[in-house]
Amino acid sequence: MPPGRRLSAEERALWARVAATVTPLDGKPEAAVEILAETLLAPVKRKPVARALPQPKPVRLNEPAPPDTLDGGWDRRLRKGGVSPDRTIDLHGHTLATAANALEHALARAVADDIRVLLVITGKPPKPDTKGRGLIRAAIGNWLGASGYRDRIAAVRNAHPRHGGTGALYVILRRKRGG
Repeated sequence: MPPGRRLSAEERALWARVAATVTPLDGKPEAAVEILAETLLAPVKRKPVARALPQPKPVRLNEPAPPDTLDGGWDRRLRKGGVSPDRTIDLHGHTLATAANALEHALARAVADDIRVLLVITGKPPKPDTKGRGLIRAAIGNWLGASGYRDRIAAVRNAHPRHGGTGALYVILRRKRGG
């Protein structure tokens, strides 16, 4: 008998009714049906999973956005295309919910790997007369502001044309403090 709990009287009666409706395969003893029932209803013991990603800080509502802390040299290099992204995430084809989750996961991985520049491809912003387009682009500022990793975001800038121009953003992350 595999480790786990025993069937209660109710569960045994229910299983007997189910087993009565089944025709056993040739060569299989009927006792195997009872062993199978015990196995299927035994609780599954799972090993604890170690978290490889850092945990985000809890978000407090009405908290001010993190300060924009890039110096002029960073801005010049970003404008001229002199900075290459360390990692890229493409949010095309996502719904708002899956895009928000993918962005949060990408931020978690970037923070864990101490990435400096994350390129987020959102798609071009909508034209003023177009409805229903550019929803991810419109929401990304709120997602970054509400992220548990917002204290690690130094700045957000439009990408250089070689990296997607107005259809992408650079998320510049702060380095880990200490050692």
